[in-house]
Amino acid sequence: MRRAGITSDMMYIAGFGSIMASIASWAMSMRAEKAGMDRADRWGIFVGEWAPTFFALGVALRMEEEYGEETPSERAERMKHRVREAMPVG
Repeated sequence: MRRAGITSDMMYIAGFGSIMASIASWAMSMRAEKAGMDRADRWGIFVGEWAPTFFALGVALRMEEEYGEETPSERAERMKHRVREAMPVG
C-alpha cells in the first residue's frame, strides 16, 4: 500500500470518514426507507464496521513510515544499540 502512495494519514481519514458515513447512512435509511429501525441499524453497522480496518491499516502504515522496511536482524541491532546508549556498562 505504501508503494502505491497510500499514507497512514489517509487511512485514519478513511476511518473517521467511515464513522461519519455510518451515521449518515443510518439517518438516511431511517428517513428514506419504510423498512423501519432494523434496516437502518443494519446499514449503519455495515458501514461502521469498516472503521477498525482502516485504523488498523493506518497503524501498520505508520509503523512502516517510522521504522522503514528493516530485516529482523537490523531491527535487533538497532535495539541493542539503543539499550547500550541508555545504560552504559563500565
